[in-house]
Amino acid sequence: MNDPASTTPPQHTGPRPGRVAASAHEFVAWFRSAAPYIHAFRDRTFVIAFGGEVVQDGKFVELTHDLNLLESLGVRLVLVHGARPQIDAELGQRGITTRYVDGLRVTDPETLRCVMEANGLVRVEIEALLSMGLANSPMAGSDIRVASGNSVTARPVGVVGGVDFQFTGVVRKIDREGIRRRLEDEEIVLLSPLGYSPTGEVFNLTLEDVATSAAVALRADKLVFLMDAPGAVGSDGQQLAELTAQQAEELLESHVAQPEDVRLYLPCAARACRENVKRAHLISRHLDGALLLELFTRDGVGTMVTPGPLETLRQATIEDVGGILRLIEPLEADGTLVKRGRERIESEIERFTVLERDGRIIGTVALYPFSGGTNAELAGLAVHPEFRGAGRGETLLKHVEQSARSRGMTELFTLSTRTAHWFVERGFAETGVERLPEEKLQLYNYERRSKVFVKRLDAD
Repeated sequence: MNDPASTTPPQHTGPRPGRVAASAHEFVAWFRSAAPYIHAFRDRTFVIAFGGEVVQDGKFVELTHDLNLLESLGVRLVLVHGARPQIDAELGQRGITTRYVDGLRVTDPETLRCVMEANGLVRVEIEALLSMGLANSPMAGSDIRVASGNSVTARPVGVVGGVDFQFTGVVRKIDREGIRRRLEDEEIVLLSPLGYSPTGEVFNLTLEDVATSAAVALRADKLVFLMDAPGAVGSDGQQLAELTAQQAEELLESHVAQPEDVRLYLPCAARACRENVKRAHLISRHLDGALLLELFTRDGVGTMVTPGPLETLRQATIEDVGGILRLIEPLEADGTLVKRGRERIESEIERFTVLERDGRIIGTVALYPFSGGTNAELAGLAVHPEFRGAGRGETLLKHVEQSARSRGMTELFTLSTRTAHWFVERGFAETGVERLPEEKLQLYNYERRSKVFVKRLDAD
């Protein structure tokens, strides 16, 4: 019983201040880490494909929230839906038996009628869900316009291996300009797995063919497949976070068992990346928020396929100065590195090498050969904190060693105050200041008291 005369203060049942602070810190950290993606995705085209199961299971309501969020951030969305379970239900109600050959449905006239009806129902349901106000959701009141139509021209598969596939078709052409106009008008474009011929025929297409062809035609920035499996797996059975198109093709040719969805969609992802789509993603439809987690976190939750390696090691240019400064300034502030400043880096930019990942500078190092000698200085070695512990420092070090050897250097030295063990573990030996070249010795800061480490460079 409540006692109105009680003087005991009420219990605070909300989050404790410490927990609020921790939660706020985590949110700020996440938001800052997501900011580069938010900036990069504006006005970019994403093709997102999902099977009819997503609609049938009621999962599309959750997905709608994420799609609305992407659209509000300026992402241009092309959605490609499937309808296999809905088609099977229509066929079952009519007592029609369907036939598959090599995973492809043979579409006779009766089956085609079921295909058109099922796709029409799925499309209308998706349009309704995308158009509603999403009450009690983060996107309440959002105004989303959906465009659909005959954007896909198709041709028949024909007779293959003695089997006439009749009204089963393949994509012949995507109305690229028509879709782009809709996207520029800030509409979400919805494509069904149906195609039309110039003579007025309708063909039953596969979800993956429409999605891949649309992504290639639009030169999409991303092609995303929502599927049952969480991603592709390697020979050890562990999920693979990243693959190049070539690695994806080699994986499919290997004897590594893959989930059925991966065998279906991974070739499409590889093909898309071979044909100018920048990224393809395979993610689980069962994980709530998987689309956002894949797109706005560094590690993602599925398997990403890229045209080539994400990380490249290259000579720095003047445009990289800002990225280099962002890497080394925290290390300069805590005394790990000697402060250089923008002007000095700009004047010495030819000395720097950068490790770039997806357009972002995540590592850097500099090499300073000394005139008339056979030794060189390694300086400014830095790797972004998010990417440490995966051998990137060794990659930069090996590059510097190889570059020094190619210039006839036989000895590499570096000065360090806080990373001595790292260099010793990689073949450097501590020595006296007197071993420094005369030019460097004159610049040595005795107040800083940096230790000198030397490594002999053997010939390749």
